[in-house]
Amino acid sequence: MDPASGKLVKEYPTATDEAVDGALDAAAKAYAQWSRQTTVDRRAQLLNTVATLHCERSGHLAEIIHREMGKPVDEAIAEVEFSASIYRYYAENAETFLTDEPIELLEGEGTAFIRRQPVGVLLGIMPWNYPYYQVARFAAPNLALGNTIVLKHASQCPESSAALQQLFTDAGYPQGCYVNVHATGGQIARVIADPRVRGVSFPGSEKAGAEVAEKAGRSLKKVVLELGGSDPFIVLSPHDLDATVQAAVDARFENAGQACNAGKRIIVAEDLYDAFLDKFTEKVLALTDGLAPLSSVAAAEYIEEQVERAVDDGATFVSARQREGAYFPPGVLTGVSPTSPSAAEELFGPVATVYRVGSEDEAVELANGTPAVEATMRVLADPEVYEQLERTSSEFESLVGGALGSSADFGRFNRVGSLLQYVPVGGATGLHGTGGLWTEILEGMLRQGFLFMPSGKVFLSTAHTTADIEATAEALHQLLAKL
Repeated sequence: MDPASGKLVKEYPTATDEAVDGALDAAAKAYAQWSRQTTVDRRAQLLNTVATLHCERSGHLAEIIHREMGKPVDEAIAEVEFSASIYRYYAENAETFLTDEPIELLEGEGTAFIRRQPVGVLLGIMPWNYPYYQVARFAAPNLALGNTIVLKHASQCPESSAALQQLFTDAGYPQGCYVNVHATGGQIARVIADPRVRGVSFPGSEKAGAEVAEKAGRSLKKVVLELGGSDPFIVLSPHDLDATVQAAVDARFENAGQACNAGKRIIVAEDLYDAFLDKFTEKVLALTDGLAPLSSVAAAEYIEEQVERAVDDGATFVSARQREGAYFPPGVLTGVSPTSPSAAEELFGPVATVYRVGSEDEAVELANGTPAVEATMRVLADPEVYEQLERTSSEFESLVGGALGSSADFGRFNRVGSLLQYVPVGGATGLHGTGGLWTEILEGMLRQGFLFMPSGKVFLSTAHTTADIEATAEALHQLLAKL
């Protein structure tokens, strides 16, 4: 169903039980044969080909998700190209990541080392909001490692998931290395329990994640979860209010607000609140003319219901028009009581909630008011507030891994505390799951104005000069050298 037009594009049948079992059988056979017979170099070559095909087919792949879930073509092309860079990154670094790491013995004789090895068939249950990127960060490291993939994509993504299957086949992967299956929820429950499956990766809602985790736990399967977020964007004392407003708009409305780590709750110091809100609301309403649809009419109807409940509880909602089909107008919610049910809900769409706070402590308390936090962005004026930042960072209870900028996709955690799914199940863990790409992303963030603390915490300040940013680079590299 095309969310922009509301028209049915094509119908896809769900898989039969026999087809699902065949997918598992093919993946298990591929692991037993292909994984054990191929070298790391050969697997890296295949990933390089996957990256090349993404680039060659970027326009075609972008048009597909534009039809499926409404993403603007330019954003869709950017997603395809970014996905290609993930595959290429693991291709270029696979040998380094999979080299044995010696461990120094404290006493006694002999040797000890860490070896990263594949575990078998992995199930990926992928969401619709980033149809190619979500697959890339799960599939790339695991295929490099030698695991095989059974991929169950969102029901809204049948064409893009089929296009990915064809791409992997054209890249030269043998049958069973990457298997797309249009399975139902009941079938996936049986797949999780199947002894041929050794692990599960799932990004999505807390409700669905709890079900996946429960089923995986019963079968003693490894599971990686990345669930919803209602992240704070905290504005305390920026020198450049206009730049801060634009940063808040960008943090909230990328992908029509359908991003789990978007800055959904804008928390503003009282002395800046009125000026910030006026400028922010103006920019949000200006987005209406270039409005993209949400992924479905049902998604737009749901966020409309959420906004209506908030208004019924006393909040104020400002937007330029009413919902039309899958199109929901960008808008701003104010006056949401932190104790209302609405304050704890994730708004997965183009709606920002703006709060006024009287102190830094109140901002921290409000930021901790929801259990679903994946990233925190704070905007301050003075680089000399490092001590203050270090102190308040420890107070963000929902962030297991520290306070991170919203584009810091390399290290965000949510309430579950599971590291993101690009870390291979049974393979490299912790920060070794990102390595050189992590460095590349961080250095890019430095150029965009992010500040990195020696502890590993990350902050954004629109006030910092190039010299200030460069001065933090050395601390960053010292941190990376220890990982």
